[in-house]
Amino acid sequence: MTRHDGRDVFEYALLRVVPRVERGEQINAGVVVYCQARSYVAARVHLDEARLLALDPAADVAGVRAALHAVEGVCAGGERAGQAACDDAGRRFRWLIAPRSTVVQPGPVHAGLTADPERESERLLDLLVR
Repeated sequence: MTRHDGRDVFEYALLRVVPRVERGEQINAGVVVYCQARSYVAARVHLDEARLLALDPAADVAGVRAALHAVEGVCAGGERAGQAACDDAGRRFRWLIAPRSTVVQPGPVHAGLTADPERESERLLDLLVR
């Protein structure tokens, strides 16, 4: 849905790292942004290793990084997306935000308006993650 002012509706979800589910502690490590009107889906990630290790000194930093990069790969499509490469942007977004019981978890979905989903991805990463 495009509005008369050139902005489109977009949705986003934070990617949270929950190193020890039983403790319920988490850090924000990325954001997934989807804009149906522009067939746009992308993930931006930033892992603060020091914060992660403060929550769990035994955290698998390499494993968490790999999981975050996998989300980026699914968003990018192509070979890196595996089976999801054939899916449209909306299906990839919905798949990524589905709840899972893993260390990297999606947060709730939020919506907004943007004229530039790519710039919005960076803005949200700076605002909510970095």
